[in-house]
Amino acid sequence: MKKAKLPQGPVGEPVAAASSAGVDWRAVFAFPNPVNEYAARITAGLVVVVAVGTLLTGFGWGLVALAVGFWLRVLFGPRISPIALLSVKVLAPRIGHAKLVPGPPKRFAQGIGAALTSAAVVLFFVGLEPGAWVLLALLIVAASLEAFVGFCLGCAIFGLLQRCGLIPAEICEACNNISLRRL
Repeated sequence: MKKAKLPQGPVGEPVAAASSAGVDWRAVFAFPNPVNEYAARITAGLVVVVAVGTLLTGFGWGLVALAVGFWLRVLFGPRISPIALLSVKVLAPRIGHAKLVPGPPKRFAQGIGAALTSAAVVLFFVGLEPGAWVLLALLIVAASLEAFVGFCLGCAIFGLLQRCGLIPAEICEACNNISLRRL
């Protein structure tokens, strides 16, 4: 008797198909792999705009909006975040062709953004506004590098951690194996 092959997840492990009675949690929390580099850069540019506006106005709820946006992108990919939806569905398609890059480093970078903005929110609302603005300035630098130069600082950190063995190679085969990369 032939065994049915299960669908493969983002790192090649079998994924159980969603049953009619249950929720496929892998699908709920899926992050695209690969991702469109241009959409990622546009998203970073929009983050820069919101972050600079927040920094210039001193509006603490802007920090909350940024943190929520990062958490939505980390947890659900671009499916729920308004900034990501605008980037992926409206702006990036206007560029034309997509430049595909591995998804796991981009998700890791979004996670760093979520951590920075969450810490900034806490600092702001406990009365340590200068610390919140310093973290926001760091975020602006990192997002600007992604948006305007095409250098993803979070992706570089991901690569370093992978080379050190702290992130397993199977998390991102294309990151680990140069022959799998498209130039």
